Amino acid sequence: MYVAVKGGERAIDNAHAWLAEERRGDTSIAELSLAQIREQLSLAVNRVMAEGSLYDPDLAALAIKQARGDLIEAIFLIRAYRTTLPRFGASDPVDTGRMSCDRRISATFKDAPGGQVLGPTFDYTHRLLDFKLAAESDCEDLPETQTAEPRSEDTPHILSFLDGENIIEQEPRTDAEPGDLTREPMSFPAGRAVRLQSLTRGDEGFILGMAYSTQRGYARNHAFVGELRIGSVPVEMEIPELGFAIEIGEIELTECETVNQFKGSKTVPPQFTRGYGLVFGQSERKSIAMALVDRALRWEELGEDNLGAPAQDEEFVLSHADNIQATGFLEHIKLPHYVDFQSELELVRKLRREATELAEQMAAREAAQ
Repeated sequence: MYVAVKGGERAIDNAHAWLAEERRGDTSIAELSLAQIREQLSLAVNRVMAEGSLYDPDLAALAIKQARGDLIEAIFLIRAYRTTLPRFGASDPVDTGRMSCDRRISATFKDAPGGQVLGPTFDYTHRLLDFKLAAESDCEDLPETQTAEPRSEDTPHILSFLDGENIIEQEPRTDAEPGDLTREPMSFPAGRAVRLQSLTRGDEGFILGMAYSTQRGYARNHAFVGELRIGSVPVEMEIPELGFAIEIGEIELTECETVNQFKGSKTVPPQFTRGYGLVFGQSERKSIAMALVDRALRWEELGEDNLGAPAQDEEFVLSHADNIQATGFLEHIKLPHYVDFQSELELVRKLRREATELAEQMAAREAAQ
């Protein structure tokens, strides 16, 4: 337990005022607008939306500005705001096969049906600082290039073409309502739907570390990226008064499906299995990492051996993936713990006195002998 902060209102008000001053920075420099953050720091905005579980680029940009660029603090702000929003219904499951793809690649099939679309990516850049961006008029000097339009037609999933050979597992279909991690506390063992919710809300760095551990041998997870796609999908909602679904908007998603080896079991012949990742916005690293961890966590349902790897431990992964919970528990130790520490201090002093007395007694006995 810790002692709550009491009093000191004037000091707290001054701390808030100082924070606002630090957040604003040099007033001779133009203030960042939400539009600038939304459009030019879009990957940060996407992360805040994904881990905050709220798709709203403007609110995510506001949270980043308020948090001075601290993305975990921004995610905390978005989650707190999310709890105030009313729920008036649920959308239908999105169909990513209808995605208007800005980017669609496969590491398993060179001639993917529908073609590969490189899209906006850092993959082929040289990772050298571009000092042209430091110029005030950098937007005027952009080279003229031809940018491909997103695929407007439906884009079938590449792994669906393996279904015809029956060499990849079939995704089970169920009409059961998936659990909602934002409304119900997690319990173990968790179903795959809840696991995927936890991973998509989880801290990108933690999920990345878990995924990397599987590639280094701490789980059975030799994976290929069957397909990685980024684009917009329509969101539809059933309207009871109308008796059918209507489109209420579009959201940008990143989806990754991995292909993994599976040696088979007594009842299932050798085939490929899947890992899956789906994240708000353009979040390639997170979606790939999520797919790797998803596959590692499926060892039991696939009848595989548990190798004792951290990424195979459902409770370990899911209990530590949430950066808001982790931040809260970690940062609470900087709040006053005066009573706790005083008790620890007195205990250590007492033990030291007893140890000193015992040492003196031992020395006296040795001298007497």
